Amino acid sequence: MLSRSCFNLLNLDDYSRIVDRPRIPRVMTVPGIISDFDQANVESDSDAVSSSMSVERRIIVANQLPLKSNRDPVSNKWSFVWDKDALVLQLKDGFPSEVEIVYVGSLRVDVESAEQDEVSQLLYDKFRCVPTFLPVDLHNKFYHGFCKHYLWPLFHYMLPLTPTHGVRFDRSMWQAYVSVNKIFADKVMEVINPDEDYVWVHDYHLMVLPTFLRKRFHRVKLGFFLHVPFPSSEIYRTLPVRDDILRAFLNCDLIGFHTFDYARHFLSCCSRMLGLDYQSKRGYIGLEYYGRTVTIKILPVGVHMGELESVISLPDTLTKVQTLKERYEGKIVMLGVDDMDVFKGISLKFLALGQLLEEHPELRGKVVLVQIMNPARSSGNDIQEVQDEINRVANDVNSKYAKFGYDPIVFVNGPVSTQDKIAYYAISECCVVNAVRDGMNLMPYTYTVSRQGLDDGCDGRRTSVIIVSEFIGCSPSLSGAIRVNPWNIDCVANAMNLAIKMPEAEKHLRHEKHYKYISSHDVAYWARSFDQDLERACREHYKKRCWGIGFGLGFRVVALGPNFRKLSVEHIVSAYTKASNRLILLDYDGTMMAEGLVDKAPNKDVIEVLNGLCSDTKNTVFIVSGRGKDLLSQWFSPCEKLGISAEHGYFTRWTGDCCGWETCGLSMDFDWMKIALPVMEHYTEATDGSCIEQKESALVWHHGEADPDFGSWQAKELLDHLESVLANEPVVVKRGQHIVEVKPQGVSKGVAVENVIGKMSKGGEVEVEEKKWSPDFVLCIGDDRSDEDMFETILSCKNLPAKAEVFACTVGQKPSMAKYYLDDTFDVMRMLQGLAAASQQPSKPPALFQVSFEGSL
Repeated sequence: MLSRSCFNLLNLDDYSRIVDRPRIPRVMTVPGIISDFDQANVESDSDAVSSSMSVERRIIVANQLPLKSNRDPVSNKWSFVWDKDALVLQLKDGFPSEVEIVYVGSLRVDVESAEQDEVSQLLYDKFRCVPTFLPVDLHNKFYHGFCKHYLWPLFHYMLPLTPTHGVRFDRSMWQAYVSVNKIFADKVMEVINPDEDYVWVHDYHLMVLPTFLRKRFHRVKLGFFLHVPFPSSEIYRTLPVRDDILRAFLNCDLIGFHTFDYARHFLSCCSRMLGLDYQSKRGYIGLEYYGRTVTIKILPVGVHMGELESVISLPDTLTKVQTLKERYEGKIVMLGVDDMDVFKGISLKFLALGQLLEEHPELRGKVVLVQIMNPARSSGNDIQEVQDEINRVANDVNSKYAKFGYDPIVFVNGPVSTQDKIAYYAISECCVVNAVRDGMNLMPYTYTVSRQGLDDGCDGRRTSVIIVSEFIGCSPSLSGAIRVNPWNIDCVANAMNLAIKMPEAEKHLRHEKHYKYISSHDVAYWARSFDQDLERACREHYKKRCWGIGFGLGFRVVALGPNFRKLSVEHIVSAYTKASNRLILLDYDGTMMAEGLVDKAPNKDVIEVLNGLCSDTKNTVFIVSGRGKDLLSQWFSPCEKLGISAEHGYFTRWTGDCCGWETCGLSMDFDWMKIALPVMEHYTEATDGSCIEQKESALVWHHGEADPDFGSWQAKELLDHLESVLANEPVVVKRGQHIVEVKPQGVSKGVAVENVIGKMSKGGEVEVEEKKWSPDFVLCIGDDRSDEDMFETILSCKNLPAKAEVFACTVGQKPSMAKYYLDDTFDVMRMLQGLAAASQQPSKPPALFQVSFEGSL
């Protein structure tokens, strides 16, 4: 196992070393690193949760601080005010009033180095904001290079297929991205109290930040919310640094997405690229990752109702509304509000309007599409191309259908204030959100609230109609909207016509449905829900041992129970040499032989170590496997003194030289196989990469070589199918790792081990004369779910004497019933070789064994 943090592994580039980053006064310092194995330290850590800081805090980390900046031309001093439109400022309404919010992020302006200390202190004292000052060149590579021109298109499903179509991956820009995330992490570390504070990181600009924080503070309480789409695995896996980003996500405790589709894509990537399984438990989706449970949350963000209502209630707002009503009197106004971006589908929207006017001449001169254009958030040839395309299509439509005093398409170039936008919302019969891909887009929410506050409608009833693309995050929550495929021009044109001609009563019902949801699921509700789930996800932090492993951005934390530790060399050898009657139980696949090998037959090292253990008359050695007895007999024929428990204990043989096979005493009626086998064959034909393993007592359907998602779906369906057709048969249908198995009831490795121990205790039933007393030393090693039955049995077995030394050991660092672990099959073999050598020289542990486990307990 690697040292916890003995190397500065995450300084991957030169940026984080050359940048001079002034530090603000640190709130609290927490020295030291959590002990891996010292139980006393774990207990003291738990007692130390309460700190000298009594104020509950949330640290909100985002690319930009929720501030507006201005330099006074006379005094040449910087002044700052809150940006009330910033989401990270609005979300504080979801926290209790006594909670202190600390913001970490960058400013929208460039502050000179000489002023940075003063500005940092001012912002922290007045706003509790911690600024990250980035050099211009580094910021350009990070934001305009990697974020906006590489990640943004890719996460919106645009691949850089040619040098002129998108920006290809650039290693220097990736290094800049990592460096900026490291700078943000340093700033968080300046103010965090890791025992108390919760950290909430926002959006795709900071996706590797969790790795830096988790490396520094193993038990940091860390949430992340992604505000852009998470692409399907076919798109995401084109990222050259895909594993680094995925593992950074998994260093969080809670990961939030706007929609189930985004979460599903993320989970699929974790399954396909990292081999991780996920499960839903009591409504929460969780990923098991090195002993930690990473929770997935699905909840779209909302609008700030109070802020909108306060703007709506201003007298100036009503004046602006009246002015716009007079300007567009007699017109049917449809509204679009979009950033200048390739994914907003603005030109497609204009084409649809042209199609509408072409097909419905009666609407010419009446329908106006007002398009508010927010400024582009970046620059480049792609933005210019979008601008040119939008202007071209708009000019074509206007030149064809315009007349004196009427233009079908009216541009309102931004920036446009929230108050002015609300006035446009109030006079618009319909809003059109036609993006080809968008993370959330709150424009329909704001439109609905504005119509509720300012529109008189018919008979005083509020009305609104929303046309929304099915490819944006707000679409699932707007069940009364007209959903469209923005690429289908005819479909969008028909939706516009439907919105115009919809009866007022229908408009009212749709509006009421939307307003009820939007008003109850505002930004405060979103933040409060996320905060509550983050607290729940971190509840078990101080009940586990934590230590870090992995290099670079592959760093992760292993979190296991306080009594779960690496198998101690000195302890097991000492106990082994003192014991009079030993029982050694070994799984085979994944324990003595690595899973990835094609040839699963035991090599000469395995045969030698088993014979070495069996040659000691104090030892009873068993291979306990799910494989068939004939294959195991063939493989281990050189081991005459070896016991074998095959097919999860249905067949047992004590030795190979004088004992035959005996069954577990259950019924030998296997007529159920005639029912189950055709069902499995059907799924095998339908699932490429699957196969059937037919044993004497069981049937196993394997899908490890199939497509991960399809294989998993088919396994679930097969499980339900078999449980249905075998409901009246004396069998159990179980799903394991990449398998579905049918076996007789009452058969398990746990039962097999219990029978072995029972016969050893009775003595007379065992044919080998030497074994006539209970074992006082038990070693049990396995690697998968079926082996957990063995661990549970030996840890609770009443037939073992009180003085017996019991070592239940799993392979790999993961949650288990076992109290010990070894890292891999190599460690298992080295340990067994050491025990075999100890049988020959019981007074002194073998040097080979000691070297192998140097540094462990």
